[in-house]
Amino acid sequence: MTAFSQPPREASAMSDLDSQVPYWDAAAGTKTFTHPLHLPWLEGISRHVAILDYGCGYGRTMEELEQHGFGNLTGVDTSPGMINRARRLHPTMDFAVLDAPPVSPYPGAGFDAVLLFAVLTCVPDDEAQHRLIAELNRILKPGGILYISDLLLQDDERNRSRYSRYAQHYGRYGVFETGDGAVCRHHSREWLSTLLAGFEPIDTRTITVSTMNGHESTGVQILASKPTLT
Repeated sequence: MTAFSQPPREASAMSDLDSQVPYWDAAAGTKTFTHPLHLPWLEGISRHVAILDYGCGYGRTMEELEQHGFGNLTGVDTSPGMINRARRLHPTMDFAVLDAPPVSPYPGAGFDAVLLFAVLTCVPDDEAQHRLIAELNRILKPGGILYISDLLLQDDERNRSRYSRYAQHYGRYGVFETGDGAVCRHHSREWLSTLLAGFEPIDTRTITVSTMNGHESTGVQILASKPTLT
């Protein structure tokens, strides 16, 4: 793997590259997301806890959570198009648009659990990912869980070729452009461990998922907790 340098981004909010709202608004009516919810990880959690689905898309994971008895659910996304679709599909659920991502409108320590499903892949920049995780840490209660599902670096020739093709342009290996105009990122396990250094690991599982453009890919799910106050 080759390391590349990149000029720092504005620290107060995600750049256009790291939110890509026009792309997601255009895709809101057609894309299907497939990252699975691993229910055994949630077995010991009260059905009354406050759960935030950060980057909820059209509410697919929240619907599954509701079907399994969870009732205190909130979903946020940067894309008004995705949120509009979510509200049409799930009119009784609580959805909101993030106006200044990664910052959310919620008070500190307000959630018992946060889900981050296929969101890091949409945030190409290192510092933007760090700011996102810092925001989730802020709104999680001590002892609360962070459940991440995302995509690893792939070993096939198609992916290796596009990682190399775009590496210098975007400043890191693993960032690439899709054929329909998104800029995405696949991750090494080492990077994800670094990103989550402030959390306590609970469990990890490797999964196979179909991407939003229909390609079978290797993903990872990570369950971690925010350290309790001492």
